[in-house]
Amino acid sequence: MGRAIVEDALRTGAEVTLFGRGRTNPELFPGLPRLVGDRDTGDYSALCGGGWDTVVDVSGYVPRHVGQAMDTLGDRVGRYLFISSHAVYERTGVAPGSEEDTPRRPPVRDTEELSEATYGPLKVACEDDVIARYGTRATIVRPGTVAGPHDSMNTFTYWVRRAARGGRVALPGDPAQPVQVVDSRDLARLVVQLCTDDRPGVFHAVGPAEPTTLGQLIQTCARAAGTRVDVVPVPPEGAPLMFPLVRASWATQQRSAARARRAGLPATPLEVTAADVLAWDRARGEPPLPLGYTPEEEQAALAAVSPTPPPPTPA
Repeated sequence: MGRAIVEDALRTGAEVTLFGRGRTNPELFPGLPRLVGDRDTGDYSALCGGGWDTVVDVSGYVPRHVGQAMDTLGDRVGRYLFISSHAVYERTGVAPGSEEDTPRRPPVRDTEELSEATYGPLKVACEDDVIARYGTRATIVRPGTVAGPHDSMNTFTYWVRRAARGGRVALPGDPAQPVQVVDSRDLARLVVQLCTDDRPGVFHAVGPAEPTTLGQLIQTCARAAGTRVDVVPVPPEGAPLMFPLVRASWATQQRSAARARRAGLPATPLEVTAADVLAWDRARGEPPLPLGYTPEEEQAALAAVSPTPPPPTPA
């Protein structure tokens, strides 16, 4: 996400300053000013001088992160754009097409341990603090699942790689389940446009433009790879937890992107995203993915449903 935002900002001619620990991909963007600090230890000393029209906070996970950053930056920034998450929302009572005013979960401030139970509520607290400090100079972007080259989470990459192998694909879920992924470059374009327009508010960053299902997504990945797949639903029992893109609550995968589209969120076709992810994954050597089925686990799941059909008998 951060990489894509920097690339898009540079494309528009913006002057970009990087702030981080200097450990991840330090060779990127060698011509840009790079300020070194550490949010975990509270080291923001590199930000004590200078001023910026906008700060884009892509790594604020707990209230201390955003609080210390805002204390350091003060009014030396014009706008504070905070990257949040759909995990801020209540899990029940959500209807398809939900918008940015959907009720959020209660904020949490008494822990910095990130877990399924605390991640969303901690983001709620971060959002509240940014808005309380900067008011109309605050912007909140809530991405759904982000997909694209250089994605360290590999959630979408799992299906791209699996579809590229072709054949019978085990899905421990319902192929009809709605699914939303947003291309990282579309997300970046939205963020930079919001900064350029100096636009306040809260925005869903979700895609693709046309509604799709998990089964259709796998088929789209196969088309991008030039393969054929047969999606086979298998029981979820025994599948790895948090299986890529499989969700129990379908309505949470049907959020409205209307406000973000009006503000400039593009819509890269899903097949283009899949092709680009496939090319990137192959270029990096297709390292092992720590999620989804292993080939052996998938074969066992498929065999438990129905044996692999024998090859046709020659005439």
